[in-house]
Amino acid sequence: MRDTLRVQLWPLPTLGIALAVIAGVGLPLLDERFQSDMPSWLRTYLYSGTSDAARSVLEAIAGSLVTVTALTFSLTVLTLQLASSQFSPRLLRTFTSDRYVQATLALFLATFTFALTVLRSVRTGEDGRTEFVPQVSVTAALVLTLASLLALVLFLSHLAREIRIETMMNSVHSDADRTLQRLLPENPQRLLPEGRKSSGKPQAPENRQPHSGGPAGGTAPAAPPPPPAPAAPPEPPANALVLPAGTSGFLTHVDEAALLNTAIETDAVVLIDRHPGSSLIAGTPMGAAWPDSGEPFSAGTRTRLAEEVSRAVRTGTERTDLQDIAFGLRQLTDIAAKALSPGINDPTTAVHALSHSSALLCEMVRRDLGPRLLRDDDQRVRVVLRRPDLSELLGLAVDQPMRYGAGEPAVLARVAQLLRELAWCGAPAQHPPITAALARLRSAIGSEDRDAAERHRLTRLTESVDEALAGRWAPGRGH
Repeated sequence: MRDTLRVQLWPLPTLGIALAVIAGVGLPLLDERFQSDMPSWLRTYLYSGTSDAARSVLEAIAGSLVTVTALTFSLTVLTLQLASSQFSPRLLRTFTSDRYVQATLALFLATFTFALTVLRSVRTGEDGRTEFVPQVSVTAALVLTLASLLALVLFLSHLAREIRIETMMNSVHSDADRTLQRLLPENPQRLLPEGRKSSGKPQAPENRQPHSGGPAGGTAPAAPPPPPAPAAPPEPPANALVLPAGTSGFLTHVDEAALLNTAIETDAVVLIDRHPGSSLIAGTPMGAAWPDSGEPFSAGTRTRLAEEVSRAVRTGTERTDLQDIAFGLRQLTDIAAKALSPGINDPTTAVHALSHSSALLCEMVRRDLGPRLLRDDDQRVRVVLRRPDLSELLGLAVDQPMRYGAGEPAVLARVAQLLRELAWCGAPAQHPPITAALARLRSAIGSEDRDAAERHRLTRLTESVDEALAGRWAPGRGH
């Protein structure tokens, strides 16, 4: 629910309107009660006009704020349309979650509402009642108006910066990085190749310990042994209970606590074979369950498992970054593919998007990309949640840019650099997907007619990926 509200434009403006109504009703009451006891020095800073003038001021504020709010909404909608059509429809979440945009709209609507609400409390004395001007309230309306004018100027400046593609990609990168830090722990089993070479000179292994500076003849303390490799996730047997999806849509959230409780109470092992971001179709399998004790499930247990798991796996109409680690890469790849379309033809933007993808992939290989295992109190695996592996993530980042940018050397060169950087950051066990992507890159290079110099440069770049896979980084080879 928090994630849904975060990307909506209406919650903060609605809160601003509600607070403005409360203030517009309550502040004039306090004005009327304490106006006669107000210190003279304070009166000099408050509005001192007549009731007719106060009504004119409040009417002018309300009328002008309607115009300003309409302008702000128009600019916001125009920006959303631009981001959707020129870059990617999946960038709209990034813009609508911008707190500055939401706060600006909230301020404009709150000022308009406050001015209208205070207007009803101004009495001119023509109807036989005592004339009353809520000085504090009118002054507050003037202050809110000045704040709204300043916010309008800052909003236009903010908008001009936000619609730049560099800013959008940086926002996507930041959101994706926060998602990785929240969902993926550092991988304690990640082993980097020892003796990596730069400029032909081997380096000391990364886990080598310096001398402790102890007595002569002493030895450096031994490096602690690596932690034991985690056990492989259990595989479902052939007669496992198939768990169908309850609703159609994108898998947005898995209630891990509910799944674990259900698995423990039914003495089952539950596997969710689809990861967040996948498209689910109601009635089709999304996982499996099998008894941990080996005894078959009863009919009631089978029904309960299907119902409870269906409720714990939630779908939505669009992908979100709540539990989807690949969503940021999807947005960046969309930007690159759109930039390479014939109608836009902007390879520079595609290259920049690949640079952000490279940074995200290098961060991912430092973390545990394996399935998420939920255990009971006895440390027995009860729930297995599938996550995208490096092969899927790398294919998501480079396959479409290679396909649509096969004729653009700058794009293929950046893909080669991405593979080189990923090969350097990844562990040996993560090299096979990089090797497969490198083969696809070489095929894309050979599929187009190129001049000799261009082909030679791209070939050198692919050779630099081979060197990085072997633990060597030769300066100048990646250019």
